[in-house]
Amino acid sequence: MRRCLAIPLLLLTWLLAGCAGHESRVKAALDALDAGRPDEAIAHLNEEMGVETAEQIPKLEGDNALLLLDRATILQSVDRYELSQRDFQTADKAIEILDFKRGTADDIGKYLFSDDVGPYRAPPFEKLLINTFNMMNYLARHDVSGAKVEARRLSVMERYLKESGETTALLGLGSYLAGFTFEKAGGRDEALLYYGEALGYQSYPSLRDPLRVLTGGRSESPKIDEVVAGAGPVDSVASSGDSELLIVVGYGRVPQKYPERIPIGLALTMVSGIISPGDAAQANELAAKGLVTWVNFPRLGKSRGRHSIPEVWVDGRPQNVEHALDIEAEVRKEWEEREPTVVLSAITRMITRVLAGEAVDAAVGAASDSGIVGLLAGLATSATLTAADTPDTRSWSTLPSNVAICRLRLRPGQHTVQLRVRGVMKEYRVTTRPGDWQAVVMTALR
Repeated sequence: MRRCLAIPLLLLTWLLAGCAGHESRVKAALDALDAGRPDEAIAHLNEEMGVETAEQIPKLEGDNALLLLDRATILQSVDRYELSQRDFQTADKAIEILDFKRGTADDIGKYLFSDDVGPYRAPPFEKLLINTFNMMNYLARHDVSGAKVEARRLSVMERYLKESGETTALLGLGSYLAGFTFEKAGGRDEALLYYGEALGYQSYPSLRDPLRVLTGGRSESPKIDEVVAGAGPVDSVASSGDSELLIVVGYGRVPQKYPERIPIGLALTMVSGIISPGDAAQANELAAKGLVTWVNFPRLGKSRGRHSIPEVWVDGRPQNVEHALDIEAEVRKEWEEREPTVVLSAITRMITRVLAGEAVDAAVGAASDSGIVGLLAGLATSATLTAADTPDTRSWSTLPSNVAICRLRLRPGQHTVQLRVRGVMKEYRVTTRPGDWQAVVMTALR
């Protein structure tokens, strides 16, 4: 009898300990970023992925593709653009997209709440931003060909989202950078197309002179004409002998997901508009019996850097900075739209856990001399399902919360660019040639 009790007791103890969520895997890396130690953050991610250095690509199993995405962003922040672009490309191929329009509520809830042992599926905006941030890597390396590839990948994702009925304001910066890429590659028509798309999401005053060059004073579209505002043409940098500098600054981090427990009554109130009458009645009945008191599900944490303003100096002179992308706002908007489905999924699985525990308890209890064993078996069944239902806190943890840009013409030669945001100060020395351009990319993940 003692032996019979020992096994379920040990099993129950192990199960009730639960399983740590994804947030625990990235905590050390994020803490290192908060302390201003990005190299240490990379080392923590390498350890989680089972590799020794950033030069190594991990086996793409478990959540390694997502951790690779985090590493890519940190590598960009320490100006290791070539390794960063490799990691972005590898992660992009390995991470699937979560289709909110075509999946059922239960399927979506499964991937957002309880299926953290399955493959990570990114919300659409994350897939878009992989291409956008990797375009920044190529531009920082003056690689127009590579940037064009990312621009076309972005276009493919954009078409997919439009066909799926999804909309997002996060296409603006990607379209801006794609327009810049094709402008510098000599693709006037494609540049105008991308710039027009960017202006459909927000106004970019820095596009005024580039559009004056590309349009030659001719009307192109209402959005472009509005930015040009009737100003005449202006010479290109090739004609004037000037050069151009593009500065892109990503800063802060989007809110992290964390597991939270809320009373069952509050959870039922949150999903009152979408829960079935049968499930609601069953949940209320279990709550009345005292069998259910709490529901676990993921929530979004606090913001980091949303209200910060980058400072830019070129050759000691301060420059105007243009806010280009509010990623955090889109993250919160997307989560608020999906949260009821996540909570509903949590409630449904909570009901399943309790009913399964009761069923096992009843079945074992029907056998002779099995009272305590039946009780433990029922508890163990419920605990097993509880452990498997660890809230899915996975997301792109190192994604900047905001992006700003600065664009200006310069005389050819050597220039000093100083950037400061979120307590991070960096200095870059760039050399521009007549008719050419340079891009400076800074990422401050604090």
